[in-house]
Amino acid sequence: MPASPTFTHTQVPLTIAGVQLNVAAIHREGELAPIVFLHGFGSSKEDYADITLREEFAGHPFLAYDAPGCGESRCSDLDAISINFLMQTALHMLEHFKIRRFHLVGHSMGGLTALMLADQFPQRVISFVDIEGNIAPEDCFLSRQIVDYPSDDPEAFFADFIERARHAPAYASALYSASLRHKVRAGAVGGIFRSMVELSDNADLMGSFLGLPCPTMFMYGEQNRSLSYLPHIQDHGVRLAQIPACGHFPMYSNPGAMWQQIADFHTSCNG
Repeated sequence: MPASPTFTHTQVPLTIAGVQLNVAAIHREGELAPIVFLHGFGSSKEDYADITLREEFAGHPFLAYDAPGCGESRCSDLDAISINFLMQTALHMLEHFKIRRFHLVGHSMGGLTALMLADQFPQRVISFVDIEGNIAPEDCFLSRQIVDYPSDDPEAFFADFIERARHAPAYASALYSASLRHKVRAGAVGGIFRSMVELSDNADLMGSFLGLPCPTMFMYGEQNRSLSYLPHIQDHGVRLAQIPACGHFPMYSNPGAMWQQIADFHTSCNG
């Protein structure tokens, strides 16, 4: 007998600013407050599927989906993709699933998208777990490669990016690199990275993050404990969660610690 499904997999057709999308999502229903997950660059919705195996989250509905240009999602115009476009996608997905108020979890690119969403619609966000999402220029260690290694050929840039990731001296970097070509369309990379750099360098992301009215947690890998702003955000009431034996990818390097930190944080929010 096949196992009972732990979540539902679906495709959601959307049109945003004239761009046709077919967004691949996983979700489940529940009686408690929903949790919305936004994955990072080169990751996917499946990063968060194990929530169905964690007793701490029993009863919580959840939504995770592949961003446009990523995973199983399809996009008719890859050049249109930016952080703002990803935020608009999030709004449309929330509307489709009739999610009004929710716990928000975002990693890296998804953390920045989540921050923009929470900043514009603070009344809808119950809590925000930011997993190394961009809040300062120093966070562009991946995206700034679009500036540091310029190329007119998206395929060539992406191939070189993958090779650099393969040899980066950080936990899970080689594992991360192995699936990049399967999880991201090369034509989407430039717009995503340029908008991440632009926002990190010129928008007041730190002010937006510290100004959120909801409880916030910033999660980071042990290898990134030297981030200069950690004491500053802690002094402003942000809960810090350092994940041992981990770099930028807690969902690959130490998922048990990641889930436990999120669960403990949500428990404190419900308090």
